[in-house]
Parts: sequence; C-alpha cells; structure tokens
Amino acid sequence: MIEPNQFSVVFPGQGSQYLGMLSSYFDNCPTFQETFEESSKLLGVNYIDLLITGTKEDLAKTEITQPLMLIADVALWNLVSRLIDKPICMAGHSLGEYAALVASGVLSLENALELVRERSKLMQAAVPENEGGIAVIIGLKEQDINDICLEISKDPKFLVSAANVNSSTQIVISGTKTGVIKAIDQCKSSGAKRVVPLPMSVPVHCMLMKDASDKFSLALEKVEFRSPSIPVIHNIDSLPENDTEIIKTKLVQQIYNPVRWLDTINSMNKMEVKTIIECGPSKVLCGLIKRICPDMRTIDLDNYENYLSLSNG
Repeated sequence: MIEPNQFSVVFPGQGSQYLGMLSSYFDNCPTFQETFEESSKLLGVNYIDLLITGTKEDLAKTEITQPLMLIADVALWNLVSRLIDKPICMAGHSLGEYAALVASGVLSLENALELVRERSKLMQAAVPENEGGIAVIIGLKEQDINDICLEISKDPKFLVSAANVNSSTQIVISGTKTGVIKAIDQCKSSGAKRVVPLPMSVPVHCMLMKDASDKFSLALEKVEFRSPSIPVIHNIDSLPENDTEIIKTKLVQQIYNPVRWLDTINSMNKMEVKTIIECGPSKVLCGLIKRICPDMRTIDLDNYENYLSLSNG
C-alpha cells in the first residue's frame, strides 16, 4: 500500500530501453498502445514496429531512443496516474525529465515530442560518429573522477567530464573518445572497481553538447510552458522550479551539465518521500535509488504484473 503524501514518481531516460520492452502492457492495456499510436502519428515513426522488429543498434540511436523513451514513460504514467494520489514530487533522469514535465502539466505530450525530437537531432549532429565516448566508473568518488578528468581535459582533444552522478560510487563520464579512453585507464589505476563503456551514440552531458544546447534554446522559445501542478526536481540543481522561463533555462543547461541523480534522490529523502515509483521500462533507477537510500521503498513498472500489484493496493 502506498501511503498518500509519502511517494514520488521518477522517469528513466536513454539507456533503459530494450527490444520488446513493456510488451505485456501492449497485450493487456489498449490505452497504453494508444499513446504509442498517437505519438507515432505525430512524429511519423512507427515506434511499436521498432520495438518488435528493430535491432539493438536501432534503439541505441539517440534520435530514436529519446522520443521512444518519452513515449514509453508517458504511456505508463497515463495508466498509473489513475491509480495513485498526487505525488509529493517527480523527477526524470536526463531525457526522463521531459516525461516528468508532461506528467506535471508543464508540457503537452505533443510539444514534448517535438522538443525531444529536435533535442535528439541536435545532440546527434553535435559530435561526428565514433568521435565521442561514454563509460560508467564504479568505485571512485566524484571528486576523484573530477580531478582525473580536469587534468586530462587540459588538452581539448581529450575533453572528458562527469556526465551522470548516479550514486556516490557510480558515475558516468562523457567526452571525446580519446579523452574517455584515457580517463578509463587513469580511473582503473586509481582504484576503480569496474569500468563499463556504454553503447550510446552521443557523448551526453558534457561541453561537447554546448553548441547543441544553444540551438535548442531557440526551439524552447517557441513552445508554451505552464507552471507545474506537481513539483519537478530538476537534474541540473536538484531543486523544483515554478517559473517557466527558469525551467527552460534549466533544460538548456541540462544538455551540457551532469545529471545530479544522487542529489535528486537525497532531495526527495529530505522531503520525506518513503516510496518511489519508477514509471518506465527497466528498473535501473530503482537500483540506483536503493544504493543511495537503502530504506527507500521502490516500485518498478517494467512488467504488467507489477502494475496489477499496484492497482490492487
């Protein structure tokens, strides 16, 4: 049972997608499929077909992954919002922040899809293919990684920095391919327990995305934003915001600054959140939340059975 006024909802972003994801919802929930069909018509891409017949490589492309994840997150929210009271707050991991903004009424789904499509195209075009890199570093503190990246990045060819601060000891780095390779070696030498290169087509949340963010700000100015009906904790500073112009500024800054997920969950903990529902495919965020706040209850909606359990109380 989820106690009223004690829970929040979070939305995953790029990296949580997988072939055939959420298939049990397509089989059992017509309204879930309707969100996919509506979004596919708006963008002119059959996202249901992509999930069924696409490849891992297809789903890893930023311009495919970002709209796909937004659609999946919102489709689940459209279901679960009928079952739960108003959350204390919401947050989304990177791209997932747009799903949170739709759920809180800041953006319409149509406007969010258009923005995410533009965002993904600009990010994809910002760095030539195979010139960027991303990797997860496990077992080193943020300051240690920042020191390593700062030293390496004195040469612009080796630009690299922290992209996602997912927990106190799981941090994603992003930058030029050569910079990430060099940082991986130094992180291993400094005692990292594990290093995992990620199969993403764009080096997100680093200064290589600055030009993309500047262009994206022009797209944001054309879209109507409304004040949130539910507070959204933003990636850039782990704080909520009501001013729509400041929200737009945060979305621009988010593209080239790290996602501060550790701080986001700690903020929710201070707001006395007891349960967090992960509203999207996979259960990556639930795993991270448990590392940050072991006593926090988490519920993932990766399969229809979990949704049924939530609907039954």
